[in-house]
Amino acid sequence: MTKVIGVRFRTAGKIYFFAPGKFEIKRDDHVIVETARGIEYGRVVSGPKEVNDDDVIQPLKSVIRLATEQDKKTVEKNRQKEKEAFKICLEKIRRHGLEMKLIDVEYTFDNNKILFYFTADGRIDFRELVKDLAAVFRTRIELRQIGVRDETKIRGGIGICGRPLCCSTYLTEFAAVSIKMAKEQNLSLNPTKISGVCGRLMCCLTNEEETYEVLNSQLPSVGDTVTTKDGLTGVVQSLSVLRKQVKVVVNLENDEKEIREYKADDLKFKPRKKKQKVSREEMKKLAALEKKDGASKLNDK
Repeated sequence: MTKVIGVRFRTAGKIYFFAPGKFEIKRDDHVIVETARGIEYGRVVSGPKEVNDDDVIQPLKSVIRLATEQDKKTVEKNRQKEKEAFKICLEKIRRHGLEMKLIDVEYTFDNNKILFYFTADGRIDFRELVKDLAAVFRTRIELRQIGVRDETKIRGGIGICGRPLCCSTYLTEFAAVSIKMAKEQNLSLNPTKISGVCGRLMCCLTNEEETYEVLNSQLPSVGDTVTTKDGLTGVVQSLSVLRKQVKVVVNLENDEKEIREYKADDLKFKPRKKKQKVSREEMKKLAALEKKDGASKLNDK
C-alpha cells in the first residue's frame, strides 16, 4: 500500500497522485509539486489515504512543500500575465493570418513554460508563430490544439437546465455519449434538443442511462402486442418508464378499441430486445452529430 494525496491543478481538472512525504497535509491545502511540465501550484482535493501500489504510476513524486502566501501572490501575478500574453498572442495570430481560435493561456508556476490552447478546423502550421512568441516572452512556448468540448470546459457557461455546465464544474473526464442513450430514454432525437453548449451530445445523457436500461428491460416496446390479466389483447401505445405504466389500445368485443393504462407487472409480453432500432431518417439526421461526438480529453498536466 502507498500513502497518497490527490491534487488538482484546474477546476474540474484531472486528479493526480503525489506522496505527502513528511508534511501533514489535509484537504483544501495548497501545495507545490513537481510535474512533467515543471514546478506547479495545486489544490489538495483528497486527503492522505492508502491505495494499492498498482493504482499509482511509479515512481511517485513527493510534495515539495506546502504553499505559502508568497506562492499565492505568484499565482495571482501569473494570472495577470496570462491576460497580457493572451492579447499578444491574438495580435500575432492576426499578423500571421492563421485560421485558429485562441482559447486560453496558462503559465506554469515557475514561469518555465507558457501554454497556448487553441481550436482550429484542421492542422495549423504555427512554427513561425512559436518563434515570434518565444522572442517576446523569452521562455518555452507550447501551442496545444484542443476540441470544442475542451473549449467549453475551459470557458464554462450555463446549460439548458439553467445550471453551470457539468464539464466546467465537476466532470474530470469526458464520457463517450451515443444516440442510443437518447433513444433509450425516449428523448427527442432533434439535435438541438440533445446537444450541449459545445454542439456535441450532452454529457448528462450518461447520468441515467443505466437506470433506463434496467427499467426498459422490464417493459414492452411501443407497438408490441400484450395480453392483460383479464385475457384482453392490445397494442402498446406509449410508456411511462419511471412509473412502469403502459398505455395499451385493447381490443374489445364488436371490434371496439379502448385505450387503457396498466402496470407493466399486470401484462404479459415478450422480453424487449437489447438493441433498439433507429429509423433510417433519424440515422441520417444524427449521423454527423454522433460522428463528431468523440470523448476528447484535455491533458492539462
